[in-house]
Amino acid sequence: MEEITQFVTNVGLITTNGPHGHNVMACEWTHQISYIPPLIAVCIRPGKTTFENIQSSNEFGVNITAFDQNIISSVAGNTHGKATDKISVLKELGVKFYQAETINALMIEGSSLNAECKLIKFIDVGDHPLLIGQVQNVKQTEKEPLTYYQGKYFRIGNQIHKPDQPKLDAIAELVKKHARKL
Repeated sequence: MEEITQFVTNVGLITTNGPHGHNVMACEWTHQISYIPPLIAVCIRPGKTTFENIQSSNEFGVNITAFDQNIISSVAGNTHGKATDKISVLKELGVKFYQAETINALMIEGSSLNAECKLIKFIDVGDHPLLIGQVQNVKQTEKEPLTYYQGKYFRIGNQIHKPDQPKLDAIAELVKKHARKL
């Protein structure tokens, strides 16, 4: 089967602490899946340092990468936590971390969003199991998130406006016209 490459995503920097010490990994598959309760899902391949740290600690940090954090994403995504102390590399590059308030993990300053999560569910699907965390604490900034598409980073571009009101009214009439009888 051909690899699917047309999805545009954010980059979640997943921070953990466990048997392999403090670690950060870039996780393209990081998604909010519920408002109430606030839940975030990450998909991480078994055997990865972050996966093993989460299995041990049942907690993780989600740091949604801001548009100016592509270097952090590259370091976190192109090195392996068992072979490299990525936190020390990033600190030497000037990245600032802070201790999370509700979990035993570091969080990354300057991210678009920082969410401290407790693991509540593990779903073994495909080659990247789904790990669902309930948000315990969250901090958001006004910084726009970094976007990722086909292995390249992008900044959010020009806004494409929704249809104008007359067009929306015409669509509403078509929806009414084609409503199913329940």
